[in-house]
Amino acid sequence: MDVVERELTDPWQGVLATPAHGSDLGVLVLAGSSGRVERERARLLAGQGMTAVSIRWFGGPRQSPGVCEIPLETFTAAVGLLRAHGAARIGVLGVSKGAEAALLTAVHDPRVDVVVALSPTSRVWCNVGPGRDGVRHPWRSSWTWRGRALPFVPLDDSWTPAEPDGGPVAVRGWYELSERTFAHLVPSAEIPVERARADLVLVAGGDDAMWPSLPFARQLARRRRSTGSAVRLIARPDAGHRPRLPGESPAPASPRFRYGGTPEADALLGAAAWPHLLDALRGGG
Repeated sequence: MDVVERELTDPWQGVLATPAHGSDLGVLVLAGSSGRVERERARLLAGQGMTAVSIRWFGGPRQSPGVCEIPLETFTAAVGLLRAHGAARIGVLGVSKGAEAALLTAVHDPRVDVVVALSPTSRVWCNVGPGRDGVRHPWRSSWTWRGRALPFVPLDDSWTPAEPDGGPVAVRGWYELSERTFAHLVPSAEIPVERARADLVLVAGGDDAMWPSLPFARQLARRRRSTGSAVRLIARPDAGHRPRLPGESPAPASPRFRYGGTPEADALLGAAAWPHLLDALRGGG
């Protein structure tokens, strides 16, 4: 399918990819804490007949340099952009911190019809990197809504990585320790997915070395099902933090972090999720 791409420069950096004949399906595509614009993923979805927009939601001009107190209005405004381009059905697809943002956007914006959360969390976490003031610590919420910070779980500063100095680090244990240390803060930080009217697709790998996304996904699924809402959970025990959808390039190696899984397992998880993802975005039952 022919795809037309247009650069976005205001109010965000990003890309708008549309089928040449247009579409009434729209999807907002969000990266995680890499901060990149997900051009390849947006192009892939546009090739499936959807209007896809991916924006830089931090680290750009007039934005926070880190994932720190990011206004959820950033994403609701992008939903409005999709509506302005003729999308009647709206999806938000995010990975990792982008999945956290996608879930919260659906909770606060009833225009969102479906969320696809890759390697999600079930609760709000603290900042990753500095805020607009350039300060990383003390910990603050990753998100705000209407000017108020969302309740969050901080990270336990006593944690030390198991890997030798200088090599890529698995930080999953940091999140698991912090859940125990700050157990009293977890209930108020839970993402109330049961309040969202959006359909929900969760994709997670059991070998995720960044955070325990499969246990998180199961928690999200339980919250949804407790209110009688349907949810799709696609998982592989050997996949890591970065599932790859059919047609996407392999994820690059990182000198800083271990993500878990293998390129083969991550691709198999993406392939298993792909038909469910497309069906949900298109409004299938």
